[in-house]
Amino acid sequence: MEKRFPLPPFSLETAKQKIQLAEDAWNSQDPERVSLAYTTDSEWRNRNEFINGRAEIVAFLSKKWQKELNYRLKKEYWAHTDNRIAVRFEYEYQNQAGEWFRAYGNENWEFDDNGLMQKRFASINDLAIAEKDRKLK
Repeated sequence: MEKRFPLPPFSLETAKQKIQLAEDAWNSQDPERVSLAYTTDSEWRNRNEFINGRAEIVAFLSKKWQKELNYRLKKEYWAHTDNRIAVRFEYEYQNQAGEWFRAYGNENWEFDDNGLMQKRFASINDLAIAEKDRKLK
């Protein structure tokens, strides 16, 4: 059986490790790499989209990173319980017209016993910014 360490139940230390691993994977902008952290039947809500399973995750992220250029993400610990972690995040990106944006949001994660994320619920808002106002480089 496939395992993604650290495994639940999470301590403060292992929850923060899990968050850093997720941040590193998302900043790679490699949809296949990111998808391996999720169960094969993982459920997502990302803004107003509902995504199910690794194949849909890969398709969603491939499309996302074709539109969101120069993507840079920072995730921060918010809270955790045995098999759940809540994070606050922000990321910056540039659209194809060259305009910059910062997205703010919260995610709620639920993991199976093997450390794979089975549920991800993300609420995200975008703010147009000037290039000089970028924080994440």
